[in-house]
Amino acid sequence: MKKQELRALYKQKRNNLTEIQIKGLQENIYQQIYNLDLSTVKNVHLFLSMPKFKEIDTTPLITYFRNKNKRIVVSKCNFKDNTLSHFYLEKDTVLSLNKFGVLEPVAAELVEENKLDLIFIPMLISDDKKFRVGYGKGFYDRFLLNCRKDAKFIGLNFFPPITAIEDKNEFDIPLHQVIYPK
Repeated sequence: MKKQELRALYKQKRNNLTEIQIKGLQENIYQQIYNLDLSTVKNVHLFLSMPKFKEIDTTPLITYFRNKNKRIVVSKCNFKDNTLSHFYLEKDTVLSLNKFGVLEPVAAELVEENKLDLIFIPMLISDDKKFRVGYGKGFYDRFLLNCRKDAKFIGLNFFPPITAIEDKNEFDIPLHQVIYPK
């Protein structure tokens, strides 16, 4: 299937999940994350979940990584050029909703991409080669291009990978790992 079809299909599949199903799927995903080797990780980039889209709740992950003495980094969207800026998320960082309903930091310390060690990426679906389908604006593909070569990219998803995304292009960046319920 092509990205547009996959986007529509997996938005619907995710929307059809019940709250109880989501809680069970998330617990499975969290357990896999808790088993990751964090020995070389200092800065963890997480997306702030959008409950209206039934995204994986990253709040427990923020708490987990803070308890492991890792610094949390979150993004702010620039909708003029579909890029992301990154900021430390401290316990006292103020968050506000942007015009699209995405929580973003206000007056936080800017972080360059080369400081990021571990990056968690939202997605709708991925394929066996770890390419992902997101919401279609290319924010994360642009972002990941600027990260260090040794930074680890991990996609989080409720659904197992499909065999292939038919219309991958040269701008698509494969992930190092995709975590989904097993």
